Amino acid sequence: MSKNNTKYIFVTGGVVSSLGKGLTSAALGALLEQRGLTVRIQKFDPYLNVDPGTMSPFQHGEVYVLDDGAETDLDLGHYERFTSGKLSRLNNLTSGQVYEKVLQKERRGDYLGATIQVIPHITNEIKDRIASDACEPADIVITELGGTIGDIEGLPFLEAMRQFALEKDPDDVIFLHCTLLPYLKAAGELKTKPSQQSVAKLREIGIQPDILVCRSEQPISNDLRKKLSLFCNVPIKAVIEECDVETSIYELPLALKSEKVDDLVIEMLNLDNPDNSMQIWVDVVRRLKAPSHKVEIGVVGKYIELQDAYKSVYESITHAGIANDCSVRVQRIDAEDLETEGTEILKSLDGILIPGGFGDRGIEGKILAAQYARENHIPYLGLCLGMQIAVIEFARNVAGLKEANSAEFNADTPHPVIHIMEEQKALKTKGGNMRLGAYDCTLAKDSFSYHAYESETISERHRHRYEFNNDYREALSEKGLRFAGINPEKDLIEIIEMPEHPWFVAVQFHPEFKSKPHSAHPLFANFIASTLKYKQ
Repeated sequence: MSKNNTKYIFVTGGVVSSLGKGLTSAALGALLEQRGLTVRIQKFDPYLNVDPGTMSPFQHGEVYVLDDGAETDLDLGHYERFTSGKLSRLNNLTSGQVYEKVLQKERRGDYLGATIQVIPHITNEIKDRIASDACEPADIVITELGGTIGDIEGLPFLEAMRQFALEKDPDDVIFLHCTLLPYLKAAGELKTKPSQQSVAKLREIGIQPDILVCRSEQPISNDLRKKLSLFCNVPIKAVIEECDVETSIYELPLALKSEKVDDLVIEMLNLDNPDNSMQIWVDVVRRLKAPSHKVEIGVVGKYIELQDAYKSVYESITHAGIANDCSVRVQRIDAEDLETEGTEILKSLDGILIPGGFGDRGIEGKILAAQYARENHIPYLGLCLGMQIAVIEFARNVAGLKEANSAEFNADTPHPVIHIMEEQKALKTKGGNMRLGAYDCTLAKDSFSYHAYESETISERHRHRYEFNNDYREALSEKGLRFAGINPEKDLIEIIEMPEHPWFVAVQFHPEFKSKPHSAHPLFANFIASTLKYKQ
């Protein structure tokens, strides 16, 4: 299909937030890719922040980073895990970005003195992004709108989508609406009225959904499908059941396949792509449901009570379990608890992972966890801050630099083994002094990392301000720390290892952003493999 014949699917949500629009979009993209179509998925967020980079993980979950350094919504992680499309900053649009761009144009005089309004100036900017080929040309573009129908801030996006559909041929655009069928225990039945009202609100705006995806805790009867079809003006075959999956989100492509969603989309968009095998997803689900082994991993973090704060880390651990035919039980450990209660809780673990983060809360607890892993020969994987923690611990307890620390946590430390580079200090804007996006790394051939990647040169994504201080490279190397990965451009330490340890790897980057269920990231896969050996 030529890019001039690109088809578009708009995904909206109603009744409540957190319905799984992102997962539905990603799973649909996976189904369409299996039919030979190229798919690009983008997320529109109505909030006024320019990006989620400065937003609290407690409010927004993790910040997902792309190769080009864009700090984006975590749903883009779902898109990359389920599909093969290469995403860029143009795949995530916020109200803040739209208004910022329109106001910049107005200040430059691009509008020739016109009165700037939501319609047409804001909506035109949104429409330009929908159709943009600056990301990756595709047969199908899936656009997910964050929030819920009825949110005032989402109205300009819905209006832009309505206009966009009007300007295209009828068989070039589909509206897919995700909604909730709540189960009332007292009545013993699923209720359709909230979904009816959500669709009615959408139709008031001028959008008639073509497909209704119904989240539900119970199977949907044929009578309920008929009722939803009648009151929502959707064909009965387009009323789709989306029950909670049993084991993992990676069952969703197969669940939607059983509802023939891909057949429906192919028919509605007037395409002729034949059906294809879903074996790759069948294999993933089989390994998830019937693994041969079992290990327990401790994730020691700061936002441990919030699942979405380390979303990509948890998913990458799952992928590594799939790769090793292994069930991985994750024990979430609050770093502050280690500071007050000691390391007793770590004794039952087969591996320890410390993820990224900012700020000094819980730092000493994380250092205790790294020390415990080193001294007890427990497999350890440190990510970003997890690498800096490992360096601090080694400097203090092996190299004898008793007050070693990061300048982030103690600006007056006599041994700033982690510091901020001068060129980064010069960037004053919040978030502007971070090293973001993909950077190359050269691996030492005698390292755990080289064995994992089976390549001498790699590229990984970064999101951090502080770096290993090269002034301490020689001193720590003499005490046995291996510098297994170095950025050749700036001579920055990217990976540290402990060669006398069964498996101790800590990296300055975020490998969790490049892992997929059917292609686990090499470091995560090797980490879980090492825990299996340790367990034996």
